Amino acid sequence: MASTDKPTHDSGKLAPESHVSHDAPPVYKLFVLDLSLRLLLFASTLAAVLVMVTSKQTKLIPVALFPTGVPLAAKFNHSPAFIYFVAALSVACLYSIITTLGSILAKSKRCSSKLLFHFALIDVLMLAIVASAAGTAGAVAYIGLKGNSHVGWQKVCNTYDKFCRHIGISVAVSLFASVLLVLLVLLSTYSLHRRIR
Repeated sequence: MASTDKPTHDSGKLAPESHVSHDAPPVYKLFVLDLSLRLLLFASTLAAVLVMVTSKQTKLIPVALFPTGVPLAAKFNHSPAFIYFVAALSVACLYSIITTLGSILAKSKRCSSKLLFHFALIDVLMLAIVASAAGTAGAVAYIGLKGNSHVGWQKVCNTYDKFCRHIGISVAVSLFASVLLVLLVLLSTYSLHRRIR
């Protein structure tokens, strides 16, 4: 009759080492983090665009010939910087939708290093566009808030307070979107590093 005892291992031999690194996060966690950041990017760019587009205020401005005042409106499309801001963040919003869908499709078929490399490159490009748009809009908003006495530019936020609040919120949300893009670039770079290591 055969023995059912398990063979004893030689105490001098070591068990084979596992090649799985326990300190590296699993691929699934990286995928969830990437997807979450891309969804947050979509929400923040959409919110920034909507707040900027709805920034409109009309005030009665006193003029010498009209003692009751003349109604003057402040809108985002009166400034080329704000138009650029809306266009740039609209592109980033569309990009976040496309890359979210691409990330989901890539997860269903094992994601290639080539796709991660393209995501990293385009994330850097989007970061540059969103950061430049936020900087441009922020500079114009600052002039509207403080004015510039050296060149005679008057501040307008004391008159158009609601309009300026909308602009400020929109610029702040776009800065948050820039931070999200920095995190996406770092995540894509880390994922590539893990694959080629």
